[in-house]
Amino acid sequence: MKSNCIRSVFLIGLMFTSNLVSAQNYRILISNDDGIESPLLAILAQELAAIPNVEIVVSAPHENMSGSAHSSNAPPLVVDQVFRDGTLFGYAVHGTPADAVRFGIIELGKIAPFDLVVSGINLGANVGDVSHLSGTIGAAMEGIYLGVPAIAVSQEVNDVNTVASARFAAQIVRRYQAQGAPEGILVSINVPGGALQGIAVRPMADSYLQTAAYTLVGRSGDSSTYDRERVIVQSTDTSSDTFAYQQGYVTLTPLKFDWTAFEFIDDVESWNLQLIN
Repeated sequence: MKSNCIRSVFLIGLMFTSNLVSAQNYRILISNDDGIESPLLAILAQELAAIPNVEIVVSAPHENMSGSAHSSNAPPLVVDQVFRDGTLFGYAVHGTPADAVRFGIIELGKIAPFDLVVSGINLGANVGDVSHLSGTIGAAMEGIYLGVPAIAVSQEVNDVNTVASARFAAQIVRRYQAQGAPEGILVSINVPGGALQGIAVRPMADSYLQTAAYTLVGRSGDSSTYDRERVIVQSTDTSSDTFAYQQGYVTLTPLKFDWTAFEFIDDVESWNLQLIN
């Protein structure tokens, strides 16, 4: 009788310890907009998984969805399990980056909620106004929308060390893990190519990537096909993330979901608009 009692106490204690260890796991949902097959996503997942007491889950678009911003596809949603070397790597969502994050948080996190969303690593910078078009930012913003803090990581296409980019992001993850993450804030990281000059925390400002023209390349009946010509613009706003990035600085830009121009609310109220039947 006494031995059974001791055994029961031991088992209860073991269960409590197991639950405590599980509760200490910091759960991260990883997504992107370049698609689940992106090698940059795999590098990010590997580096974040190496952080002690971190559990990662990958939920990303099944194909490249760059430029999809914070858009969403209509249901039903098709989701494939992706295995690598016999182990589950993640979930390929047939939808947008925001769809992938929403599925991850609501479905994959319904028993054990996520502490953080990390989106990336994107192939190409998301500094300045380009952020509004970015599926990488859109994926992270879906986390913010659903109440989960988020980080977005982007880097230059050429002459950049992706492992170093992932490890830089891991610094922030460790900080959040130890001290807590800011609610309602997305930190956007952009890593330029070449020799890095330092780290700059800057506001989002001018766009470096602009559409210069559309060129007609074909016609079929009433339909026309155009190619888009995009050009790189050098920033002249020295206070902006774009300028700092183009000068070789890793930029950090805190972003939030609310786009309201609060300074203009009183002006709109002064218009004295009337309902018209």
